[in-house]
Amino acid sequence: MTPHSHRLVALLAALLAGLALASAFASEWYGELVPCALCLVQRWPYRIIIALGLIAAFANRRWGMALIGLAALVFFADAVVAFIHVGVEQKFWPSPLPECMAPNLGGGSIADRLARMPLLPSKPCEDPTFLIPGLPISMAAMNMIYALITGSGFACWTWRKWRGRTA
Repeated sequence: MTPHSHRLVALLAALLAGLALASAFASEWYGELVPCALCLVQRWPYRIIIALGLIAAFANRRWGMALIGLAALVFFADAVVAFIHVGVEQKFWPSPLPECMAPNLGGGSIADRLARMPLLPSKPCEDPTFLIPGLPISMAAMNMIYALITGSGFACWTWRKWRGRTA
């Protein structure tokens, strides 16, 4: 590879993260699927990866490779969040986010209760969303698989480049 190949790999990381975000937004806008609070959390690592990839594309080789390695770790962090989400969907554990729980309207007058209600209805995190009919893999599980595969690819690339570099 050329000395500037890290730039292409960095742009690829940003592109793959952008594709993940685009598919989430498309399923929301065109598929009319409502994201839950954990779904929204799963989108943040991809935003971070896009930023890391774009910065790495303009950085020198050493910093660029370090940022690509960091992007791989962020892919793995997203896989961990997706794993937690899949566990919530399978009811292995409760959601760590209070937004996933039913609102606590408490006591008081009807006006007080109405004032504490959320403005928009949200989807419970325990209800899995299946993108492909007949395929029993939720979007959270698909995200976990995607993040693991892409993170592994970038981690392997970074490892090979660091291991094979000359001083």
